[in-house]
Amino acid sequence: MARQVRHAFYGAEVLRQQRGRNEVKVLVRLPRQERISEYNLEEMVLQTPKGTEILLRDAVYISRGRSYTDINRRNGQRIVTITADVSPRSQAGQILSSVEAEILPELQQKYPGLAYSFEGRQADQKESMQSLFRGLLMAMIVIYAMLAVPLNSYIQPLIIMIAIPFGIVGALIGHLIMGYSLSILSMFGVVALSGVVVNDALVLIDFANRRRQAGMAPLEAIQASGLHRFRPIILTTLTTFGGLAPMIFETSRQARFLIPMALSLGFGVVFATLITLILVPSFYMAIEDVKRLLIKNGTEK
Repeated sequence: MARQVRHAFYGAEVLRQQRGRNEVKVLVRLPRQERISEYNLEEMVLQTPKGTEILLRDAVYISRGRSYTDINRRNGQRIVTITADVSPRSQAGQILSSVEAEILPELQQKYPGLAYSFEGRQADQKESMQSLFRGLLMAMIVIYAMLAVPLNSYIQPLIIMIAIPFGIVGALIGHLIMGYSLSILSMFGVVALSGVVVNDALVLIDFANRRRQAGMAPLEAIQASGLHRFRPIILTTLTTFGGLAPMIFETSRQARFLIPMALSLGFGVVFATLITLILVPSFYMAIEDVKRLLIKNGTEK
């Protein structure tokens, strides 16, 4: 039926003729006066496979609608592109998550076989995020290797790097406090943060190791490290946050695109420092207790 309707109104190709350098197509279709009104479509006569004739309006259900201006396909499947502008743009991520969680599943349930994908800016952002995560993973490996060599240990670099996840938590808290959503620049700040927050823990561990080489017990060494390095660690954190504060609290339009990166770095350093002063000594002593227990069990055997 679709083929007969198309041939009647658009035309059926019956001949191709070469005319000079051009190829001319010859189409056969209904006369113009028989294809200019809706009545002509309803009264169109179709031929059935058995050779009988039937009116189109008796063979199909006809309803009014609006057709697409063009039909696009990808990998043999018809696609429809939907675009939208979000105001304010900072809420685009939340709206996208709501659409993906509520609206799209209903559409897929209503129309089996429906598939969707995010293109344009969302696709570029997804690709950038994947690239950033790969870069962050490589940075973690390099940081671990650079810490393991001078410390001559495989465990102590992990104790130092325990501050990195808490720095990321601090970056998220900073975005919530300041009312910003995560963006690509926020992730840039997180990647930079991963190399900064290890400094405080490194200072504590290095000082404790030197005290142990001088003959101190592990507990006394880490306590001395906390006492002697507390002021430098706090001052370093405060000066870092203070240097970023003008950018964080800037209200001009020119600086707004850099604020998420400053938030990740500034709040991440502050939060990671507070956690570092508590967790790093605790993990340091926990590792020493495990070593002592293993040595004791080995001696008893």
